[in-house]
Amino acid sequence: MIGGLIGGQIFKLVWKRIADEDDAPDARESEYGWGEVLPAAALQGAIFALVKAAVDRGGAKGFERLTGVWPGD
Repeated sequence: MIGGLIGGQIFKLVWKRIADEDDAPDARESEYGWGEVLPAAALQGAIFALVKAAVDRGGAKGFERLTGVWPGD
């Protein structure tokens, strides 16, 4: 859950820098075309995946430090 919040904030910051807009285009907003909606969705997905991987990896490393065992092995 925290990873999702972090990912959302990172995406907003990145989107504001590259598009100079506060909000990314939503797929259901008629004023945006495919060329605007799909790259925004791809960027958002990539950022969420990166944050999720970082949170998961950090949690696994923490678990290993505490127990001496890698989770899932």
